[in-house]
Amino acid sequence: MKETPLSNCERDFLLRAIEEKKRLDGRQTYDYRKLKITFGTDYGCCFVDLGQTRVMAQVSCELVAPKENRPTEGILFFNIELSPMASPSFEQGRQSELSVKLNRQLERCLRNSKCIDTESLCVVSGEKVWQVRVDVHTLNNDGNLMDAASVAAITALCHFRRPDVAIQGEEVTVFSPEERDPIPLSVYHMPISVSFAFFQQGTFLLVDPCEREERVMDGLLMIAMNKHREICSIQSSGGIMLLKDQVMRCSKIASVKVSEITELISQALLNDKAARKAGGKCGFAESMPQDRITALKMDQTDVEMTNVSQTGSGVILQGDEAPPPTVPSPVVPVPGVGQVGQGLQSWGLEEEEEDDDDEEEEKGYFEEEEVVILYPETTEKSK
Repeated sequence: MKETPLSNCERDFLLRAIEEKKRLDGRQTYDYRKLKITFGTDYGCCFVDLGQTRVMAQVSCELVAPKENRPTEGILFFNIELSPMASPSFEQGRQSELSVKLNRQLERCLRNSKCIDTESLCVVSGEKVWQVRVDVHTLNNDGNLMDAASVAAITALCHFRRPDVAIQGEEVTVFSPEERDPIPLSVYHMPISVSFAFFQQGTFLLVDPCEREERVMDGLLMIAMNKHREICSIQSSGGIMLLKDQVMRCSKIASVKVSEITELISQALLNDKAARKAGGKCGFAESMPQDRITALKMDQTDVEMTNVSQTGSGVILQGDEAPPPTVPSPVVPVPGVGQVGQGLQSWGLEEEEEDDDDEEEEKGYFEEEEVVILYPETTEKSK
């Protein structure tokens, strides 16, 4: 399904609002939308809400053979799925240009920046290494998918725990979480992407564009940076020419935003760790409200069943009132007939009989009229 284009009135309204330094959701030029990070029940599952944009990242791992040119390093694999549930313009089972661009940018942001120690993923040199796979699913698209995907991916990698292994000769044993505690990944730094939208050939600049602002923008600049102010990757799209001062200005803004997001991620990880250690509800189970799983769920009330006979004979039965008079139920002797009351007045058959009598009288009346009308004609013919 193709994306519905904006009308000229909407486009002019958005551009005029941007020129006046106003946005549809009331934000300022350099303001981010509200960022919310939640975790699933299992390790490595992360949900990120950036305004109305919602993505989910799931990390998994398996033992595979390493690459020939890097026998002592593990493998990092990233995959972004644009589901039709997120936007009607996304098609199922087909890679679009947007998905390919997001996937490449995510690989440059996380894998090429060496944020994960891949050598620690090696089990047996040249034979078995851990392959860590990060699947990012878009649940709702309201613009700036790259920033939400980068936050979800790096948070899920920090939250993930791989199984512990033991090597005895040529035998490799993988332990379950019940046997040994899982081991977290070695994360050097957290690269986070910050997107900037340009309008009117670079004259106006916005941070964290929404979906409608992305439709009218002329160019997009994505800067991946960590909290140490180290630029991991830069990508510009849209075909606009940016000056050096504009790029430096965006990098300074990105450094501030990355520091705030990194602090939020660290605090979310600490809260989840404390909740799991305390044994309480954590992740998706914590956000699931009570009494909403099924509509027929009811709270059970305990009933005291001791000394029931004494209580019944002493209090309840003595103070009980006389039962109210009952109304006799209708008697149905024949299907289609009902009788109620003392006199057992019935309805159904009598009405049917009366209807039959009326029909017979009418029929006889018409027959008599026919005889009367036909009799004179026969007499005239006989004369």
